[in-house]
Amino acid sequence: MKKKIGASNVLYPTPTVLVGAVVDGRPNFITIAHVGIVNASPPHLITLGMGRAHHTDPGIREHGQFSVNVPGEALVVETDYCGIVSGKRVDKSTLFEVVYGALESAPMIEGCPLSMACRLERVVEFATHDLFVGEVVETWADESVLTDGVVDLAKVRPLLFDMSTRRYWSIGQAVAKCWHAGKALKERL
Repeated sequence: MKKKIGASNVLYPTPTVLVGAVVDGRPNFITIAHVGIVNASPPHLITLGMGRAHHTDPGIREHGQFSVNVPGEALVVETDYCGIVSGKRVDKSTLFEVVYGALESAPMIEGCPLSMACRLERVVEFATHDLFVGEVVETWADESVLTDGVVDLAKVRPLLFDMSTRRYWSIGQAVAKCWHAGKALKERL
């Protein structure tokens, strides 16, 4: 039997990422777990939900560029730190080796196994938060996390965020192959 638990967002866990932007002339990184995929075909669009009060927000708006870096489990301490201190008071770029690709205002983190440089497509404003929609211009992957040229999540070991338990989680084993597991049921019906 199900129990009513109120109007609660239970779509967690979500990937934890480090969003990079140039703010006040220097790279800044913020931990964000409210990320999403808009589509899977070009142009590749993703979303970030971010509180308007965050230091990174005006940098994305000013330059129209940002990066999305996917940290592995080995960066859990640095990732959490970037979510609990403000770039207004601390230069978080000193934690990482910062690199740039095609976009000069989208600082990426060399130590993250995956990084995407994004151009701001649009901003959807809400009372306290902004939803940034970005076009992925380029994606960088450490060769160590690729299997046959494709990103292998088991090798990335991304951090997953769960709001209800306030914990970072890791991924487990694959359960089934997408667009394949339901074929037996489709054939029976």
